[in-house]
Amino acid sequence: MLSTRWLAKRKPHWAQLTELLERARKRGVTALTHRELQELGLLYRQTAGDLAAVREDPKSQTLHVYLNQLLGRAHNLIYMGRRGNPSNIARFYVRVYPHIFRATFAYTLTAFIIFLAGTVVGFLATLGDASFSRYLLGPHMSDKIERREMWTDSILTVKARASSEIMTNNLSVSFAMFAFGITAGLGTCYLLALNGLLFGVILAACWQAGMLSKVLAFVAGHGMLELPAIFIAGGAGLLIARGWLFPGLLPRRDSLAEASGQAIRLMLGTIPMLFVAGIVEAFVSPTALPAYLKFLFSVALGGAFFGYLLTAGRNQGEVINET
Repeated sequence: MLSTRWLAKRKPHWAQLTELLERARKRGVTALTHRELQELGLLYRQTAGDLAAVREDPKSQTLHVYLNQLLGRAHNLIYMGRRGNPSNIARFYVRVYPHIFRATFAYTLTAFIIFLAGTVVGFLATLGDASFSRYLLGPHMSDKIERREMWTDSILTVKARASSEIMTNNLSVSFAMFAFGITAGLGTCYLLALNGLLFGVILAACWQAGMLSKVLAFVAGHGMLELPAIFIAGGAGLLIARGWLFPGLLPRRDSLAEASGQAIRLMLGTIPMLFVAGIVEAFVSPTALPAYLKFLFSVALGGAFFGYLLTAGRNQGEVINET
């Protein structure tokens, strides 16, 4: 447990670091003298050590969050002038991104729950009223389902173009979920619920038509990446909303900036996921491969992906403010 004496000794250093950061934010880093820049680096390293001590005390969660945010702001100021290095891209995906995903997993989980709730509502509503699915899906797609025809068969004839269109659409949806976090999360929640609703309607309509297994076989491959990418994008939007609505000990502007920084990194991680998912959806999902092979492919892809998210970089510490 942290002592009152230790806290009283360290708080002036945190306040001093905050003051330097505020001055640099308002007037630019040139407002700091050479000595103050050296002091900034020293305070940054000392605060990193303080954070390590605070992490050992489970009762200091609020202080943990505050110091983590303070370090993030200092890190961005100190390293914002670094020359770009291609190795940083690999480092981001190998080490930094899995850390950020794990640290913000609660937001991704919340996005998944909202999507799942929409799916359940859409599924039950369609079972209760068949006209509900026709209203949402339109007559063309509804007629195909009733004839037990897959509406995705046309993808096979234009694989390359379809892959590009699928990627573009998925990126548009994901970035919209992310950007609408600034609406206090209302827009993000709406898009998550709406996409979940449509997914539930499709599942129920296909189940009633006796072609649920065919649809699941189609979704299995690319869904292992596409759906988590949507949940992560939704979680990024909710993270922005949290920074705006609940600033904690930080000024609201700084809280939003800190949350947005993490949210942007979450979104960067979804781009390769959606790229690969678009290729799989165009070149694998609609093919005549046996369903069991598609499910095996899905399990292999999902296992590799989730293994990466849950284990990558753990031996190097949970440092989520790195760029």
